[in-house]
Amino acid sequence: MTDLPPLREVIARYGLNASKALGQNFLFDGQLLKRIAAVPGDLKDAEVLEVGPGPGGLTRALLAAGARVTAIERDRRCIPALAELGEAYPGQLRVIEGDAMEIDARTLFEGKPHIVSNLPYNIGTALLVGWLSTSWLPWWQSCTLMFQKEVAERIVAKTNDDHFGRLAVLAQWRSTARIAMPVHRSAFTPPPKVMSAVVHLTPVEAPEGVNFAVLERLTGAAFGQRRKMLRQSLKGVPGALDALERIGVEATRRAETLSVADFTALAKAVG
Repeated sequence: MTDLPPLREVIARYGLNASKALGQNFLFDGQLLKRIAAVPGDLKDAEVLEVGPGPGGLTRALLAAGARVTAIERDRRCIPALAELGEAYPGQLRVIEGDAMEIDARTLFEGKPHIVSNLPYNIGTALLVGWLSTSWLPWWQSCTLMFQKEVAERIVAKTNDDHFGRLAVLAQWRSTARIAMPVHRSAFTPPPKVMSAVVHLTPVEAPEGVNFAVLERLTGAAFGQRRKMLRQSLKGVPGALDALERIGVEATRRAETLSVADFTALAKAVG
């Protein structure tokens, strides 16, 4: 790794206290950051998108792995620290100052990047759903993302699991999802109130004829009233009850008893 000053020193020099409003929690453990950067596999000369790099802890590990990183950072206080990293790794780091919720990241790459991020917790779920909603096949090769542990469990949950819901269906419809590693709250500065986990997602072939917007509406309705039978929770979605009958799913069932395949079949039948 290029000889760099300790991250704590950089943070102190630029006065980069973590912003609660921006959902910031910084990681300092170099070995942990190296393990996260290794989750997608060999990143030498690979394009990587990082959202919310902050002072650049994970960015250092990605650059050391040989990645060409495009980092989107909203907090302008962090830009000088990231510029130092760019000087240490010439040609490997591109920093875009802006809000990741307002930037179409697809337009930043000619090929398909890996997405590797310690996501700001206040926008992490919304970003993931946005990345999943794009036309198939997706514009990314894989996603390696830090979430609150509870959110991570919701992404990878299976049918009849207490965590199984809308997010599991939307993620697993078009990707395989696994928890790559847990991360203890004490690893962060400042420590969040909850535990965290790194989730790794890789694309799979999507079923033909399924409209993401329809799937999103169905899962939102079904799990928005998850204790009710489908005949009640889905009655506000035009065509949903007739579609249940056509695919052979009883309307007396509850949302958590359906599989991801059931939901995609239902979305396809609704049209």
